[in-house]
Amino acid sequence: MNRRSAIAMGLLLAGSALLWHSPNASGQAGQTGWITLFDGSNLNNWDPIGNANWRLLEGGIVQADLGNGFLVSKQEFGDFELRAEFWVDATANSGVFIRATDPKQVTAQNAYEVNIYDTRPDPSYGTGAIVNVAKVSPMPKAGNQWNTYDITAKGDTFTIVLNGMKTVDGAKDAKHPKGRIALQYGGGIVRFRKVEIRPL
Repeated sequence: MNRRSAIAMGLLLAGSALLWHSPNASGQAGQTGWITLFDGSNLNNWDPIGNANWRLLEGGIVQADLGNGFLVSKQEFGDFELRAEFWVDATANSGVFIRATDPKQVTAQNAYEVNIYDTRPDPSYGTGAIVNVAKVSPMPKAGNQWNTYDITAKGDTFTIVLNGMKTVDGAKDAKHPKGRIALQYGGGIVRFRKVEIRPL
């Protein structure tokens, strides 16, 4: 093989390696095991329930500001780490529900509700808490800014981190071992920008 052919073959192999290691499509696991559930381009991984007016906006955002309902993941998950970026106004009622056992009717009784609700009448289960499982004190505020939830569910143990601050540390509950992820719209203005999950 002459030198020119060897160089051409080397370039071909390098190009193939780059293609082989390119990022995977939405909804598939990447090299680190993270699965993109929402990247702003479509809602293919979600089923809407209720009458919330979810719609895609410029900038890779899904927003609702009328009605009441959820975007429910098509897959169910047991143990995982979840990252979700969200923006809400000061009056919004939202949440990230995890391990929802009924994809047609999501409630705080058949799922774990990681709350986003700065004006909740009982703030102990407001933003940063898991409703009826783990209280938060003092309650952080999420309104009128972009926020990041890092949610870890492993067996019966839950850890919640909001904007780098741990709001729930090792709470225990074993009612729901697996289920769907559900993004809630309950009032105000609610936007999600990125949602990804890594099964454990």
